[in-house]
Amino acid sequence: MKRLLCFVLIITSLSGLKGQSPIQAVIPGDFADPSIISNGHQYFAVGTSSEWAPHFPIYKSSDLVNWKQVGYVFDKAPDWTVGSFWAPEFYFMNGKYYVYYTARRKSDNISCIGVAVSDYPDRGYVDKGVLIDHGKEAIDAYIFEDAGQRYISFKAYGLDKRPIELLATRLSPDGLRTVGEPFTLLKDDERIGIEGQSFLKRGDYYYLFYSGGNCCGRECSYDLRVARSKKFEGPYERYAKNPILSENRDWKCSGHGSFVQDPKGKYFYLYHAYNKKSGVFTGRQGLLAELSWPEGNDWPSFQPPVNNDKNTVQNIEDLFRSAKPALYWQWDWRNSSPVITQQKGELRLGGTVSERNNTGIALTVRPGKQAFDISTRVMDSETMATNAVRGLVYYGDLNAALGLGISGNQVQIWQVKQNQFEVLKSVQLSATGPVELRISVNDAHICRFFFKQSGNWEEIQTDEPVSADYLPQWDRSPRPGLHYKGATDEYARFSYFKLEYK
Repeated sequence: MKRLLCFVLIITSLSGLKGQSPIQAVIPGDFADPSIISNGHQYFAVGTSSEWAPHFPIYKSSDLVNWKQVGYVFDKAPDWTVGSFWAPEFYFMNGKYYVYYTARRKSDNISCIGVAVSDYPDRGYVDKGVLIDHGKEAIDAYIFEDAGQRYISFKAYGLDKRPIELLATRLSPDGLRTVGEPFTLLKDDERIGIEGQSFLKRGDYYYLFYSGGNCCGRECSYDLRVARSKKFEGPYERYAKNPILSENRDWKCSGHGSFVQDPKGKYFYLYHAYNKKSGVFTGRQGLLAELSWPEGNDWPSFQPPVNNDKNTVQNIEDLFRSAKPALYWQWDWRNSSPVITQQKGELRLGGTVSERNNTGIALTVRPGKQAFDISTRVMDSETMATNAVRGLVYYGDLNAALGLGISGNQVQIWQVKQNQFEVLKSVQLSATGPVELRISVNDAHICRFFFKQSGNWEEIQTDEPVSADYLPQWDRSPRPGLHYKGATDEYARFSYFKLEYK
């Protein structure tokens, strides 16, 4: 059933209490701009994927606290898109599941809002193309139903030199067209940047929750604010005590989420925030808070976020025994087209890369902590005597990556900066055959490199410490994984992959 929007609220404040254990995310790792729905007995959430493919990861939960990835909205990018897959909005109507999403249009690089539809919440989405094309940028869709009429709201930027504003327009009954002209809900008069809106109605008032500040990166300043009006169209009065959700002891830059109601009638808000310890190295993670209305106050507030005390940050040990690769694998789809096959305990990685790609193909996973070990076994290959590189990678973007790989009869530590691939250190192998590789990353983002063919691990000493500090991108965290750099008609062979947190 669609997100329930009448309420008995309870959103909880983010202040952590001294002596308590750290609050753990309910969906750890980079999962920004989450949207959530319930079908009556299960919850589904979808989040931003930015430049990673497949696009828009989908998670499922039976209790709002423990989540498991179950699919993606798109295995292949819609033809009209070129990147920036942001802020998906989950909605159920007409017996179908809808995802309204942001992406950049291939023809002009402008961000538009598209829509995809499926009979199922976790698979089978068919893209229906662009729904909203407005000014220089239209992002952050949110659907709200009032008295039988559905509206789609969004953030607009660069319209007739006016400030950023939140707009809305009526939605057609089939959810695939807008009806009439957009109207303004709230303008960015404070010049803080406003986005990531959601709505609830209580009594005589419509409450507009919105995020303000800088969403992303090391200098983020995000928080959640609220305004209200007796009409959905406005005008909206801002709460004098904004923000209502901001940083606490463990988390900062909180905002951009959506509401769902549990079977007891309580309302919960799934949103993103940066962990203060790991920051941009784990990205904007999924947190959960319960909405409340303090007695005698008709403005909402938040208690501390719900803690996943089981700590859902799990190690990965992939022995490649299933019929197809696990759902957690993703890649930079703008700069590579990987070919991935898996069978009988072996993953093969090959494919093509863009002309400007000097890094190669990175098949990666979302880290839940900043300190970890990754390891793999590189099997014998037809490329053994060539310059192909096969091994491990810690990947930020096209020009921000480092790794450890086998090339010919050498083990090489390499990095890419300013579009230059450079071997930092290499050692000769004493024999042919499979080689195991390991990269160890500590809390200070310093990497150490190891290999073994038999016996114990041997560390490769570098002249200077190798830092991963340059890897994070503005809107996404770096990711560890498997790597191949070589000819398009060849591939790398791996017999396992491990990610172990420290």
